[in-house]
Amino acid sequence: EALAAAGAAQAVCAPVVVVLSERVSLVAVPCNLLAEFALAPATVLGFLALATALPALPVAKALARCASWPAEWIARIARTGAALPGAGIDWPGGWAGAALLGALTPVVLPIGRRLLRHPWWCGACALLLVLLVVQPPPLTRAITGWPPPGWRMVMCDVGQGDAMVLAAGEGTGVVVDAGPEPAPVDRCLRSLGVTRVPLVVLTHFHADHVGGLSGVLRGRSVGGIATTGLEEPADQARFVRRIAAGSHLPVTRAVAGERRRTGDLSWEVVWPPPATGQAAGARPVPEGPNDASVAMLVRTAGLRLLLLGDMEPPAQRALARSPAATRLADVDVLKVAHHGSAYQDPGLISRLAPRLALISAGRDNSYGHPAPSTVAGLRDAGAAVLRTDRGGAVAVLGGEDGGGGGGLRVARH
Repeated sequence: EALAAAGAAQAVCAPVVVVLSERVSLVAVPCNLLAEFALAPATVLGFLALATALPALPVAKALARCASWPAEWIARIARTGAALPGAGIDWPGGWAGAALLGALTPVVLPIGRRLLRHPWWCGACALLLVLLVVQPPPLTRAITGWPPPGWRMVMCDVGQGDAMVLAAGEGTGVVVDAGPEPAPVDRCLRSLGVTRVPLVVLTHFHADHVGGLSGVLRGRSVGGIATTGLEEPADQARFVRRIAAGSHLPVTRAVAGERRRTGDLSWEVVWPPPATGQAAGARPVPEGPNDASVAMLVRTAGLRLLLLGDMEPPAQRALARSPAATRLADVDVLKVAHHGSAYQDPGLISRLAPRLALISAGRDNSYGHPAPSTVAGLRDAGAAVLRTDRGGAVAVLGGEDGGGGGGLRVARH
């Protein structure tokens, strides 16, 4: 009966959910089964709290506190299920997708009823579902080849936003930006087996770079957060500080000249400059969030990678005139600024002369990213161009065996 209730709820709700999210959940039924026993106490205690709120507020508070325990259990089950690597599958959206799913449901249900008469088949299907949802890393790597051995940097596929991971040891990675939503970046980090994050660098405070911060923190040991000094948009800056405070993480400002190392990974912050009056002298102070992006020159496994955040031409030209400019020539990998928008400085691209240009953009995004002129300019400069909107996540490997020596290879997910 419990399975029937959960299955019926899924059958009726799934077409509606498809209209909203373009995904079909594979964990809804087992999650509902786990949450089902908490529903009655949460509901009864909640109504009792409402009924006693006026005549006896202390009693209502006590009842509400008791109701919060089963309610938190339900929420935790939902979050845990949604965070699993194979929690759902993509499905056509809109009412056409809903109609297709609604038509298939009556076909699938009789098959399920027949399976219940054959315990061995039920067990095999349950095992297959568990493997599909959990996706154990050794099995996933054996089947898909992801993550590739010796990866040094991965540009995650997070839609219209940025999220990158720099390898810093076994199970360890420095995260640069977090994408627009928690689930995609969390899924990317899980696929890479990253459980420890010494530092999260948020290049600037636009939502497509910081919105997924809670996904980076989910179930991982995080050392701290580094951000740009220009706290705009203000609401997104407050969002980051609120999450950092809730997780007791220090927030520091990254400025040009800062150098750090963790394991065999090292990087130098090359932008933005310190504020006026500091050691930077007369260097210009960025005026907008994009031009205040933290830019990093990364060294790993004999490779040099330049990550430009969302810098636009004014900041790019200033970077080309900065003291760090002499170290930026002929980089191996360039994370193209602002999702490959048309606003690029040709002079900087010519100076960088990257071998590989990576662009993070959402499929069919409304901004037209990346701009054809930018892609053409990068190719004219001799760069191979890879983009997440057409090929998913990209891994950069160093050396012929992934271990250094200046070689450059890539793998797609």
